[in-house]
Amino acid sequence: MEDVVVLIVGAGPVGLAVLACLSQLSIPYIIVERVDCSASLWRRRAYDRIKLHLAKDFCALPHMPYPNGTPTYVPKKEFVEYLDYYAEHFGVEPRYYISVESAAYDDGARRWVVDARHTTASTKVQLMARFLIVATGENAVGVLPEVPGKESFPGETVHSSTYRSGGAYAGKRVLVVGCGNSGMEIAYDLANHGADTSIVVHSPVHIMTKGLMRLGMTLVQHVPVTIADFLIVTVANFTFGDLSRHGIVRPKTGPLLLKAKTGRSSVIDVGTTGLIKKGIIKVFGEISNIIGSKVEFKGQKERYFDAIIFATGNKTSVNSWLKDENCMMNSDGLPNKDYPNHWKGENGLYCAGFARRGLAGIFMDAKNIADDIVSTIESS
Repeated sequence: MEDVVVLIVGAGPVGLAVLACLSQLSIPYIIVERVDCSASLWRRRAYDRIKLHLAKDFCALPHMPYPNGTPTYVPKKEFVEYLDYYAEHFGVEPRYYISVESAAYDDGARRWVVDARHTTASTKVQLMARFLIVATGENAVGVLPEVPGKESFPGETVHSSTYRSGGAYAGKRVLVVGCGNSGMEIAYDLANHGADTSIVVHSPVHIMTKGLMRLGMTLVQHVPVTIADFLIVTVANFTFGDLSRHGIVRPKTGPLLLKAKTGRSSVIDVGTTGLIKKGIIKVFGEISNIIGSKVEFKGQKERYFDAIIFATGNKTSVNSWLKDENCMMNSDGLPNKDYPNHWKGENGLYCAGFARRGLAGIFMDAKNIADDIVSTIESS
C-alpha cells in the first residue's frame, strides 16, 4: 500500500488547478484518473461547436493566464490546448486508468485508505493519503430522465454528452429535451444542419448575451447583485423582446442571484432565440408520454420524431465511492456546506469544483485547499 501526502481524484480542469496550486507550495501529491487522458469531459463529451460561455477573464486556471491572441470566448479546441499546456507547464503526470472504488478514513492510521482498480490490467491498487481531494466534478455522469413510454421510441435516443454535430441529423425530425446552454446550442446546431428541430422548455430560464453576462459579472464586483441583475435583465428584455409568447419565461429571481443561490446558469444565446422567433425551432412544454415515434406534450400537443436528444444535465459520481462518516457531501453528491465554505470536510478531506460556479469557482477552491493543506502541515 503506497502512502502519499495528497491524493487528487480526477484529472479534469479541477484536478489540474489544484495540483498547480500544490506545486507552487512544494506539496507532494499524486493524481489519479479513471480514463486515459486528462479533461475527458472536454475532449470526448463536449459537442464540437462549444465555447466557454464566460469571457476568458473569468475562466483562467490559477497561475497561468490564457496565451495572447486567445479569443475572448474560448472555443473547445483552444481550451483543450490551454489545458494541455497547463499540465505540461506544471509537470502533471496523472496515473491513468485508475478507478477509485472506495475511500474511507482510518482513525488509527490517520489516513484515507483508498481502494482502486487499474481498469486495463484489472489489478487492485491501494493507496493511503493524509489529504484526499475529490476533484471528479459536478458532471461525471449524464442524467437520463424517466419519461413514460421512452422505451417504446423506435428512433435514436441519446444524452447530449454523446452529441458532436448536427450533420448526422440533416432532414430528420429531432426533439431536444432540456433548455439549458447545451440544449439551446444543440438545437441551434441541428437547425443549421437542416434538421427539423424542436425543443422542450418546461421551466423558466434567463436568456442572456455573452456581453451582458460579462457586464453583470463585472458590475457585481462594485454594486449589489440585485442592482446588477436589474440592469442586465432590463437590457436583455429590450434585446430579445417578450419571449413568453414563444414559450420562454424568465425566472423571478435575477440571473446572477439565481446562479449564486441554486447553481442554475443563464442561457447564453448563440442565435437560438432568433430561430425560435422565426418558427424554425419549435418550442414545446413538458413531455407527458411517448408512444412509438409519437411524443405527447402537456397541453394536448403531439408530434412525431426520428430522434430525441436529452440535454438533461449531469450528476456527480462521488457518493458511489466516498465513504465519509462526517457527510461532507449530501445525497446528490454536492457539498452540504454552503458557498464559500463548501470545499472543506473533516480529517483532511476536500472537494474542488462543486460550488456550481464554473471555472471561476474552481480557481478559488484550488487556492483555498492548497493554502489550508500548507497551514495544517505547518501546524502539526
